[in-house]
Amino acid sequence: MSQLKFYNTLTKKVEDFKPIKEGHVSLYTCGPTVYHYAHIGNLRCYIMEDILDRTLRYMGYDVKRVMNITDVGHLTGDSDTGNDKMVEGAKREHKTVMEIAKMYTDAFFKDIERLNIRIPDVIEPATNCIDDFIEMVQKLLDKGFAYVAGGNVYFDTSKLQKYNVLSNQGGDDLQVAVRDDVDEDVNKKNKNDFVLWFTKSKFEDQALKWDSPWGVGYPGWHIECSCISKKHLGDRLDIHCGGIDNIFPHHTNEIAQSEAYFGHKWCNYWFHVHHLNEKGGKKMSKSSGEFLCVDLLVEKGYNPLVYRMFCLQSHYRKPLEFSYDVMDQVKSQYEKLKKQVARIADNASNSTVDEAAFASFKEKFTDALCNDLNTSLAITVLYDVLKDSCSDATKLKLIESFEEVLNLDLLKKEEASAPTVDAELEKYILAKIEERKEAKKNKDFATADAIRDELLSKGIVIKDTREGVTWTLA
Repeated sequence: MSQLKFYNTLTKKVEDFKPIKEGHVSLYTCGPTVYHYAHIGNLRCYIMEDILDRTLRYMGYDVKRVMNITDVGHLTGDSDTGNDKMVEGAKREHKTVMEIAKMYTDAFFKDIERLNIRIPDVIEPATNCIDDFIEMVQKLLDKGFAYVAGGNVYFDTSKLQKYNVLSNQGGDDLQVAVRDDVDEDVNKKNKNDFVLWFTKSKFEDQALKWDSPWGVGYPGWHIECSCISKKHLGDRLDIHCGGIDNIFPHHTNEIAQSEAYFGHKWCNYWFHVHHLNEKGGKKMSKSSGEFLCVDLLVEKGYNPLVYRMFCLQSHYRKPLEFSYDVMDQVKSQYEKLKKQVARIADNASNSTVDEAAFASFKEKFTDALCNDLNTSLAITVLYDVLKDSCSDATKLKLIESFEEVLNLDLLKKEEASAPTVDAELEKYILAKIEERKEAKKNKDFATADAIRDELLSKGIVIKDTREGVTWTLA
């Protein structure tokens, strides 16, 4: 059996995956902040996390995947600065914060359904876990890893032997890991200290607040993932996933507070997906250029699974540049691939499975995935299967197996859409009917029959009635 290897941000190298409990995997993936639609750059991360999840299951692991929904607080910028995202969204849509959260949570799950992303086993909104946040903050205070200053509760990074274990930044190079409202707060002991619980901030009109031992307020962003992971996966975690922009400060702060709370190493493997870039190398975000979301891709004529295939043809640890030219190429490839697979499925019953060929190709496919989730190579193996001389029954069984991970709907029959007639085609049909009428009037029945056959070859059926000639699409 192949050994799964992938890049661990914690150790800065590709290494063998060994779960804490044999045969079982605890997997945590950072979820969306539901203040707006997810753009396709966000969704690249979820697609690749889905591939990791499916690969683990494909290899026989029992996976429990947990994801949070950030429905309180967080910020408008991609760094830990700016205005409150949920409040901004509510103002923009003229809705309450919870209405915004429900609206964009539903939109997010619609998107991941269209991209064939498996829904995590546990989905937990942050607002469900306020008591858990308060309990963790209190224990960090009791253990001396946190302090109260200016009405807020801060994590004291000076109490750690090593704070920045995920990033290559160090000392004075580290960005300030707190929100704008307290970046210059003189009450902070160290510039890298971050907020665990707010009672005082620039967001005095914060819509969601709760009672706590430190006053009415709301949790800091970083505390939610630590608590939700603890609640559903316990005190030790196999794999934590997210985008590379989460490495610092979010995941760095999660490690700090979790290991201070538990008193031991918390997570063994950190899996990070690189950015999707706009043309020219600029990171795609909600605030730059055309807001590229799944709905827009559909409006432009792309099946969302074309975008999934687009992502799979690149390695998750490399920046990926989006362009419509490349999307058009992938669309053409995808449509040809679907037709090839349909022909194989139609003919598969006429042959038998070559088990040796099946085992050989499945091993190659698995090896590609085990090699740091090399999805591009895995798709190459799929094309190698299509070109091989093995039977269609063998090919079909392999495609069914590969689809457990790729999940591109290669075997799904497309629903036939109702044919349509544009103005130019209708003009052509009416001209041909008139031409046929003149041929019959001149007793040139051979020409009349030829016109009828020409129309029929184009899917147009004409019929002579007492009221005249009618036509329909076949």
